[in-house]
Amino acid sequence: MNTHPCKRQALAPLPQLLTGDALPELFEWVHGPLAHWARTRPHSLALANETTQWDFATLHDRVQTRARYWDAQGAPATVLLPGDAGTLEGVVEFLGVIASGRCAAMGDPQWPAGVARAVAERLPLGSGGPAAATPQSPFYVGFTSGSTGLPKGFMRHHRSWVESFRVSLQDFGVAAATRVLAPGRMSHSLFLFGALLGLWTGAGAVLQERFSAPRALDTLRAGGAPLLVAVPSQLVLMLQWAERRQLAPIEGVELVLISGARWLRERTPALRRLFPRARIVEFYGASEASYVAWMDAEPGAPAQAVGRPFSNVDLHIGPDPRSAALPQGVPGLIWVRSPMLFMDYVNAADGTAALREGDWLSVRDMGYVDDSGLLHLCGRENRMLVTQGKNLFPEEVEARLLAHPQVAQASLQGVADGLRGLRVQAVLQWQGDAPPPGALELAAWCRAVLEPYKAPRHWWVWVGDWPQTPSGKTDHTAIARALQAPSPPLERWR
Repeated sequence: MNTHPCKRQALAPLPQLLTGDALPELFEWVHGPLAHWARTRPHSLALANETTQWDFATLHDRVQTRARYWDAQGAPATVLLPGDAGTLEGVVEFLGVIASGRCAAMGDPQWPAGVARAVAERLPLGSGGPAAATPQSPFYVGFTSGSTGLPKGFMRHHRSWVESFRVSLQDFGVAAATRVLAPGRMSHSLFLFGALLGLWTGAGAVLQERFSAPRALDTLRAGGAPLLVAVPSQLVLMLQWAERRQLAPIEGVELVLISGARWLRERTPALRRLFPRARIVEFYGASEASYVAWMDAEPGAPAQAVGRPFSNVDLHIGPDPRSAALPQGVPGLIWVRSPMLFMDYVNAADGTAALREGDWLSVRDMGYVDDSGLLHLCGRENRMLVTQGKNLFPEEVEARLLAHPQVAQASLQGVADGLRGLRVQAVLQWQGDAPPPGALELAAWCRAVLEPYKAPRHWWVWVGDWPQTPSGKTDHTAIARALQAPSPPLERWR
């Protein structure tokens, strides 16, 4: 945008009761505070993108217009939004649906037509409207990749995200109530969460129709967003751009929240040089659980550590929450209890579906708590490999490989072996123009910090586009299929 309307504005302090035991009625809803901010700060910036700026009064009017539209249409209880309206208009459509008392299912414009139809056919319809809605009513269906190929929908009620907003303020402090830069598609729940956090607190949010590292850095330099919500790949692109252009440090950033994939903590010093006043936080969560644990992104932290629980989260490590917790340092299923848990899936759950026991939930992640109370994430239960009679979590080895400066992507796979049970193989993609390392060098790189049995014995290079799920994560299943009958994208590496 030509000007930065999102220059830092002094905001009236949020009422202390937003982090207390009770909330004002409007703040019990994800969209509720819009009416409050439209009345108390009508001309403060609410949403902006590259070309458009809306204050709270304008945004509230647009949302109410869309809410009346859905009422006039007699829309069902759950409305599927195709996600092709762009980020700014997409937020208005989303808020219009939930302001009408309905639930918004946020689709992905990159879905093939057949997938979009299949998702729509499985949505709960029924009748909807403001009369029946409560803070415990569903407001959002998001989607993650299912192992069957059909995106898996998860349903959230207002209270689950309101509690996420509130604990953000409680655990991260006042910086969580500043304007947010959320530079990603609204079909990604992290960026939708960031945008709605900024609207809920009254600080506003800055979005991008298409991610641009230079534009994001311009917004941050102009003081337009003290709070940055980002995935690791975006931060890496920002760092590369800043290094190439030799940009001066950006002083106006106060908090960086990182999620969506593992952050390479080796890059934290560079990120601190770019944002010298910022607290850099990485958090671990799940679509079904929202926040679970968080920590400052310290370069020297243990590789598998993901932090301590949020202040409204209880943890239990063990086969089920009724059993005694496993001893410190012993891996087991991670069970979570909090007011932020999801309601249910909206389509048939596959073998990766979460487990529920009363108030407890497990997304089948395995981990342990150390003697200092720090949660360590070993990996997904369904990815665990057994080789030489020992358990191996691919995520641990992948994290080590990704720490190598010439490795851009990594996937660890197990192939049946009559002697060892499984033969550990690594599929890699290179980074940069330097000559890639040899297999012996990579094996030594792994053994420097890992037990010998965890080092891959066979190496492959993926040529072409790296397989990814719709949410941007590595598609390990697609890579496993390719290994069953090596195809042109795979080349042996020695």
